[in-house]
Amino acid sequence: MTTLNEYLTQKRAAWLAKKEEARSNPGLKANVLKAQVRALGRSGVREIRIRDFQVISDSPPDFAGYNLGPASPELQLGVLGSCLTHITLIQAAERGLAIDSIEVEVTGEQHPLAQQPGFENIPIFPHNIRYTLDIVSPESAETIRALHEAVEAVCPIFNLLKQPQTIDGELRHTVSAPAVSTAQEQAA
Repeated sequence: MTTLNEYLTQKRAAWLAKKEEARSNPGLKANVLKAQVRALGRSGVREIRIRDFQVISDSPPDFAGYNLGPASPELQLGVLGSCLTHITLIQAAERGLAIDSIEVEVTGEQHPLAQQPGFENIPIFPHNIRYTLDIVSPESAETIRALHEAVEAVCPIFNLLKQPQTIDGELRHTVSAPAVSTAQEQAA
């Protein structure tokens, strides 16, 4: 494959096969998605493990990080952009559209003083999130607008962020041996 349109031809065949499988097997269950994250010693870098993949997340130096990877809010914007791009590919393939290129830019704001005294009204989370979907295609403007509407209707991460969610949390605490201070070590 050398072009995005060649990829879209393969994507269309795979997507149609998946849709047919789902139709012929109404008992299919939801996929359980899982990500595990742990903080690494010495740096606090977050190691994100998803299936057989690893992604590193860190913070910039002004937020007590070493700048070894994108921060969580930046990853979230990247995840939104990735999902919008992927769903655009799926929807274009399903419709048999010719697409020369797709690029998504996602921006958001996060104020460093959010929720501090005097800044209580500023959200702690990324906000004013915007994206620009750039598509190069010989298709008509009407066709591309319809594609964009379909993308927004079914993009999982776009809709996750737009609609209120319930997140259940659980804390498991394992008591470890108390830390020994340098003064206690010298006395021993």
